[in-house]
Amino acid sequence: MQQAKARINSRLTPMAFAVAMSLPALAWGQQAPAGGLDTVVVTANKRVEKLEHVPMAISVLSESVIQNNNVRDIEDVINLSPALSVTYGTTPANNGINMRGIGTTSIGIGVEADVSVILDDIPMGMQVKAFQNLAELQRVEILKGPQSTLFGKAAIAGAINITTKPISGPLGGKASALYTEDGEWRLSASVGGMMTDRFGFRISASNERFPGLLYNLTTGRHANGTGDKSLMLKLTYRLTDDIDIDFSPRINRSERTCCAIALTSMTPATGGLLSNIAQLPASQLLAGITPSKDNVNIRNNDRTGQDSVDRGAGLKVTWSMPNGGTLASITSVSHYTANDSRDQDFVDAPTLLYYPLSNGKPAGANQGYVQYGVFDVGSRSQELRLISPDSGTLRYVAGLWYAKNTIARQFVRGYRDVVLSTPAAYDTSTYNKNRAVFGQLTWDFAPTYSLLAGLRYNRETSGYVFATGLPPPGPFVPSAVFSSLGNSENSITGKLSLQKQFTPGVMGYVMGATGYKGMAYDLTSSLNAVTAAEQPVPSETAKTVEAGLKGNFLNNRLTVNLAAFFSKFKDYQQNSGSYLPGTTTYVTRLNSVGGVQTKGLELDVSALVMEDLVLNANLAYTRASITDFKNAPCYSVSGSPNGGFNAACVLKNPLYGGQNTQDISGGQMPNAPKYKINIGGQYDLRLPNRSFNGFMTFNTRYTSEVITNLNQDPGNRVPGYALTNVGIGVRDKKDKYKFTLFVNNLFDHRYANAGLGGGGSWSSRAPNPVVTVTTTSWVPARDAFRYFGGRLDVKF
Repeated sequence: MQQAKARINSRLTPMAFAVAMSLPALAWGQQAPAGGLDTVVVTANKRVEKLEHVPMAISVLSESVIQNNNVRDIEDVINLSPALSVTYGTTPANNGINMRGIGTTSIGIGVEADVSVILDDIPMGMQVKAFQNLAELQRVEILKGPQSTLFGKAAIAGAINITTKPISGPLGGKASALYTEDGEWRLSASVGGMMTDRFGFRISASNERFPGLLYNLTTGRHANGTGDKSLMLKLTYRLTDDIDIDFSPRINRSERTCCAIALTSMTPATGGLLSNIAQLPASQLLAGITPSKDNVNIRNNDRTGQDSVDRGAGLKVTWSMPNGGTLASITSVSHYTANDSRDQDFVDAPTLLYYPLSNGKPAGANQGYVQYGVFDVGSRSQELRLISPDSGTLRYVAGLWYAKNTIARQFVRGYRDVVLSTPAAYDTSTYNKNRAVFGQLTWDFAPTYSLLAGLRYNRETSGYVFATGLPPPGPFVPSAVFSSLGNSENSITGKLSLQKQFTPGVMGYVMGATGYKGMAYDLTSSLNAVTAAEQPVPSETAKTVEAGLKGNFLNNRLTVNLAAFFSKFKDYQQNSGSYLPGTTTYVTRLNSVGGVQTKGLELDVSALVMEDLVLNANLAYTRASITDFKNAPCYSVSGSPNGGFNAACVLKNPLYGGQNTQDISGGQMPNAPKYKINIGGQYDLRLPNRSFNGFMTFNTRYTSEVITNLNQDPGNRVPGYALTNVGIGVRDKKDKYKFTLFVNNLFDHRYANAGLGGGGSWSSRAPNPVVTVTTTSWVPARDAFRYFGGRLDVKF
């Protein structure tokens, strides 16, 4: 057996080692133990297993990777994982996570996400909650492809499984402080440990602020910043020798001044009038602003952003059974509230003084054009989980699941009877209840072969109530009420894989899985009697096949994980939209896309190159495309003779209810880079006869070009970019103090994630005929400019 292992290693190792040295890498791992890399464990199958023994594609961010990369929230996690990307909306609530190029951008509240985010065994009821501070992280697992069998219907494209640190050891604490030259600061501290043999606790608090990269000339304050305050308590109590109780209450307050846009170009540069109104000239409204690719100056008199509060708690009771198995009860409750607003005219003038009413006369209201609203989300869940002992040829996990989510949304846009402000107001709520039974079995049916099979039966009941009316001035009076209640649907999802252990360190597998996401509702301002009659939007389903190889070589000095995948989605639920021609209003509607698919290759490599140098590599090649969408929304084109829309747009298409449509079958999925690569490493400097050791770090990531809107608007293309971060620091040999100096975006590469469309509706009255003014804009990413910083970590 050992001779066979040596022969296989001699064939595979040179190639794998070359890959590790030549391919870009994810991020530095923690200092490896003498002679080998750290063992990585995951809970992707709801039991603790070694990563290399799990037959699915998984990328893992360890505690040290999280710390060394200053990971603060889910966006930082996404930057470090090539399988993930983000779709950015016009407000923080509309941001969405994509896995392998598939994700749902939900402007309304009636659509679930395609990627589930799970924190300590508890899924987040609304994906916006994932875009907040993440503290006390031990491990983040990126589970790729449909995970509906074990993680439910909101994991049809994949799941992000987040685990916080357990309570262990004697009473102690730690604190961390970070500051950057552009004004970001973070403070965090935690205290805890086992007080007795049976009782332990940890309390963690953090406070973070970043003013933002844009500067509002009107208010003298920065914009597009963030602020988070979090408090977490974790209690563990061993009730008996066999029963453990863990209770985890938490609260987070978040302030996000996102997503204001800055002009990058205006053509022609002079003479423009906002909405062709003489009293609103660009020369006055844009005073002090020079549109350019690096422009960060704006003039807004109304706030664009969102403030939220998230409160919740989890309770886990675990019984360690005499046979070595476990029975666990996991209960959660949470309540999320948020207030959001957006400056819709992008200027600081009281535009409603001049915007005309439907009779042509000025509205005369001394205020700007804004939209605003409120979210109220309640979630609760209950899971019973039975896990067999780890020994034996048969191992299983089985469980019962119940969850209920209720989401309410109040929304106001514009000013009554002012057409240019696209007036709208609605008060809506939706709910869904889910009951499920699931099970998964692993059978070692031969010395080197294993079969894994899993099934989940899910029953969902959902519905909504939607009241629409007019915005101020005047009270909200419903002009129409639509509803659809008690919609139920049953689904079965499954997973089947065959695993071959070629040697103790090399495993191959093939896997097939199905996914399901429930019915959806288009609860946005575009809802009317015609679209309400079409509710609910059909449920989304998926099928995937995957093959992979996982290997551990050179006496645990090199690991290679390779996966190839192909997934097809039917009745894919996706919000898409565009600016209404001649306005600054961005409207969306929910579409049920006939078919989309994604296929590609993924490679993860870790190498202990020498005793003090660890490199890791992650690469994703993804082709995510639209296979069937004949009634896609059009996009606006300034001055277009086709009614202001793109040439392929069929205006008032009689085949689709008189809507403006285009056929984009064969198009690209939005925010799905073809290539995404990370490279990084850490080199430890051992200093003899001193109290401290040094270290150096680096990280480079590359993302290829993406399009940011489903409607294929070429104006919403983001060019590919590469960023490099470097750091140097010292730590004491007792591991009590660590200080790091870092430079992010070392080569000062400019890039944006969103906001690439126009920046308002501008034109000129003279000369005659009217001259259309075209604009472009951007929302610079957090690290769109080079910045320096320092971080101090202390243990006590």
